[in-house]
Amino acid sequence: MHELLPFMLALIVVIVLIEMLADKLRIAYPILLVVVGLMLSFIPGLPTIQIDPDMIFFIFLPPLLFEASWTISFKEMKKWWRMISSFAFIVVFFSALTVALLTNYFIPGFTLALGFLLGGIVSPPDAVSTGAIMKFVKIPKSTSAILEGESLLNDASSLIIVRFALVAVGTGQFIFKTAIVDFSWMVIGGIGIGLLGGWLFMQAHKRLPTDAPSDIVFTLVEPYLLYWAAEQMHSSGVLAVVAGGLFLSTRRLTFLSSSSRIKGSSFWEALIFILNGIVFMIIGLALPEVVKGLREDGIPLNKAILYGAAVTVILIGTRMISSYGAMIATIIFRPSLRLGSEISRKRRFAMPLLLGWTGMRGVVSLAAALSIPLTLPSGEAFPHRNLILFVTFVVILLTLLIQGLTLPYIIKRSNLFNFTRELSEEEAKTRVKNHLVVETIRLLKEKQEKGLYKDSHLEKMIAMWEHKISQPENLRMPESSKQNYLEVLESQRQFLATLNKDPELHEEYINWQIRQIDLEEERIRLL
Repeated sequence: MHELLPFMLALIVVIVLIEMLADKLRIAYPILLVVVGLMLSFIPGLPTIQIDPDMIFFIFLPPLLFEASWTISFKEMKKWWRMISSFAFIVVFFSALTVALLTNYFIPGFTLALGFLLGGIVSPPDAVSTGAIMKFVKIPKSTSAILEGESLLNDASSLIIVRFALVAVGTGQFIFKTAIVDFSWMVIGGIGIGLLGGWLFMQAHKRLPTDAPSDIVFTLVEPYLLYWAAEQMHSSGVLAVVAGGLFLSTRRLTFLSSSSRIKGSSFWEALIFILNGIVFMIIGLALPEVVKGLREDGIPLNKAILYGAAVTVILIGTRMISSYGAMIATIIFRPSLRLGSEISRKRRFAMPLLLGWTGMRGVVSLAAALSIPLTLPSGEAFPHRNLILFVTFVVILLTLLIQGLTLPYIIKRSNLFNFTRELSEEEAKTRVKNHLVVETIRLLKEKQEKGLYKDSHLEKMIAMWEHKISQPENLRMPESSKQNYLEVLESQRQFLATLNKDPELHEEYINWQIRQIDLEEERIRLL
């Protein structure tokens, strides 16, 4: 432990430095982390990182999924639910099935159950890699919402496939009726436990005298408890965390103070960055150990690399086919979309190309591969475990390097999205702020007419808002004025929550303005 701790601390420092370098080079940081991790693994004398397969999911997945469910736009998920569902469930199953059939055919001794296990592991694209790449290119918000929604749900569908495949490998049989019942319970039970747990946690936040630190601790405990409770009841812990996270995130204004929201956002951003960084470094650091296991199993390295490359090609091909298949199905079943301008037709054919090429694999695939037990229930060694791990590493590495490095170039050079008619970020933020200014002036004048506001501070505030000045004077305010202004800020938040129903305004910009109000509230409380 004393030897591993300095190494882990040094690893975190390296992760931070690599992220800085990646920003400088305008490259997605997961790509550099994997490459640097692989380079570090050849340094002699470094301690070996060993993670218990039974603990890998529990350590990494709950907080990663929980944070993703808090940052995603639930409004956009509902708007694009058909496309998101098709990519999160149908495309994942199609990819797993294709990998299962082809690996069963060309890898000697690879059963169909092992093929489904490998397919389930490598089928979900990684949200972190895609998000890191999208920082450097502009894509429509609709496309971004589909990618984010898919990444939140495809983890659940792929891990359900992995669970059933592990049972089939361990028992040597697959009972269809039992699988259907188990699958239904995993989905329904996981969502139900997540919603119930989310409601209970919301009540705890509301009824207990919490402050910002205790609220943050609660949000750290919540995903682990949701995951553990669902797994104890043999349902999907992943779906429980996602459902509970979405339930809480859509109600955050009702039970978290502005201080809790601001400080919690910073805490979670740092935590998720560290967790993702460690996992991507592990990908590179663990590869030599897996290669050693391949040699012990008598599998030539060149053949294992060939298998990994073949699976990568299969995954890229099936995702591209699925993307255009989904577009064709949409045109067939929704004839109204056949019409439209030349611009809309170009965009319709451009979106599947982007969605098909955003298939970088990462954290979830690695966690699923590392969670494979060392032995079967009978005590025998798990068949082809090292090969599955190696193929997963190759798929992650190749998709990050090939798709990750070329995706920004493809988007910029092809001008696929230059014709989008969506509002720019600046225009969208200005529109939200203008709505807010008009509503604030109306509210202030209404209360002034009722005789509630008579002091000079709030008289000046009305004049400032009328001139679209967002900051009140930096003077110490009387307690009564401060309380009145805090009430105005709360009314602003409620107005923005109502304004969020406007389908033309993206939720990201609404949340951006709410954060400005939260920061303003914290500033006023310090006056």
